Amino acid sequence: MSTEAVTRTTCPYCGVGCGVLARADGVVTGDPAHPANAGRLCSKGTALGETLGLAGRQLHPEINGQRASWDAALDLVAARFAATIAAHGPDSVALYVSGQLLTEDYYAANKLAKSVFGAANIDSNSRLCMASSVAGHRRAFGEDIVPGIYEDLELADLVILVGSNTAWCHPVLFQRLLAARAARPAIRPPLRIVVIDPRRTATCEGADLHLALRPGSDVALFTGLLADLWAYGARGDAAGMDDAVAVARRQTPDARTTAQLCGLAEADVAQFFAMVRSTPPVVTLFSQGVNQSSAGTDKVGVIINTHLLTGRIGVPGAGPFSITGQPNAMGGREVGALATTLAAHLDWDRPDDLDKLQRFWSGAALPAQPGLKAIDLFRAIGDGRVRAVWILATNPAASLPRAGAVRAALAACPPWAGARRTAR
Repeated sequence: MSTEAVTRTTCPYCGVGCGVLARADGVVTGDPAHPANAGRLCSKGTALGETLGLAGRQLHPEINGQRASWDAALDLVAARFAATIAAHGPDSVALYVSGQLLTEDYYAANKLAKSVFGAANIDSNSRLCMASSVAGHRRAFGEDIVPGIYEDLELADLVILVGSNTAWCHPVLFQRLLAARAARPAIRPPLRIVVIDPRRTATCEGADLHLALRPGSDVALFTGLLADLWAYGARGDAAGMDDAVAVARRQTPDARTTAQLCGLAEADVAQFFAMVRSTPPVVTLFSQGVNQSSAGTDKVGVIINTHLLTGRIGVPGAGPFSITGQPNAMGGREVGALATTLAAHLDWDRPDDLDKLQRFWSGAALPAQPGLKAIDLFRAIGDGRVRAVWILATNPAASLPRAGAVRAALAACPPWAGARRTAR
C-alpha cells in the first residue's frame, strides 16, 4: 500500500486514541507506526470502515434546512456572530466542542472564541468525563498535566486499575498490558495487575487481585494506603502533604479500619498494601469509575498523593495515569479549549499568563475572566444570555444531563444566530 493511498488519522471511539490508516475505498486498518496501538485495533476500530456509509450523514452545509454553498454558510455564520457580538457583547456567543476533534481543530476553535470573538464561552463535552481529573491534577500540580505515557504500563511491575473495566472500555490498552505481562522475561519481576471495582468485570479475569470494595469507598482505600506508606517510611515528596497524611492516619490508620470502611477482607487489603509497598514501578490507571463520581476530585487527589509520597511519579514505569472516555479529550485540555483555561496550560489565575497569550496571539483582546462551563452554558442559552452558539462534532441534546432542558434551550436560541455542525 503506497503512502499516497492512505490517510493517517485517529479512531473516534475510546480514550486510547488508536492510529488508523483509512483508504478512499473504505478499508480501515491499524497504523503499525502509531505509539498508542502499534497496529492493534479492537472490534470497533476494526469495523470503522463499515460505519462510513453516506446514508443519514449531512454532506453539505444547510441554511434553514436547505442546501447551501460553503461560502454562503460561512458568510452567514460570520455575519450573525459579528452582529450578535456588536449588539450584545462577546459574552453573548459561545462554542461547544468535542473530544472527537483533533488537537489542531481544538486549538483553532479555542483561538476563534477567545482571540477573535473575545469570548471565554468555549467548553467541551470532555467536561462531562474529565472534570474530576482536571481538578485533581490542578490541585496536585498547579496545572492539568498527566505525568505518564503508555510505555509506562510495560515498564511497571504493578498496574492498579481503579474504576476501569479496561478489557471492555479500552480493549487495545488492556491487550497491550496483557501482552507486556506475557512477554516479561524471567529475569525480571512479574507484572502484576490489581483491579479495584465493586463489580467483577471482564478485566478481573486477568487480575492477580480484585478488590470488590463498597461503592464510593475508593477514597478510604487510598487514604489507608497513604497512611500505610507513611508508616513504613515513604517520604518521596511529602512537601505540603502534612494535612493529607494527618487525615489519612486519623481516619484509616491501618488495614483493619480500611477494610471495614471499604467492605473488604482485611487480608485482601493488607495484601494490596504490601504489594504497593514492595513494588517501586507502580502505575495507577483510573477511569470513569473515579472521574464520574460525586467525590471524583478527592479520589484523583488521593491517588496522586500516594505516588507523590513514594516518589513514584515522573519516572519510567511509575505514576498516576488518567485514561478518558474519548480519543482526544486530553488534546483539548492541552490547548485550552475549555471555559476555565486560556491555552497551553495558561490560566487566568496567574496574572502574567493572560499577557503572554495576548502577545503570542499578536495583541488579541482576550476575555479577562473564565467563561461558562458546559452545563452553565446551556442554561445561559436557555435564558437568553448566550444568543449564538456553534456546536462542533457532538450532540448535547443527546449527551448532556437533562437533555430535555438542553433541547428547549437550543430551540429558544434565535434561529438566525446559531450554527451547528454535525459530528464527523
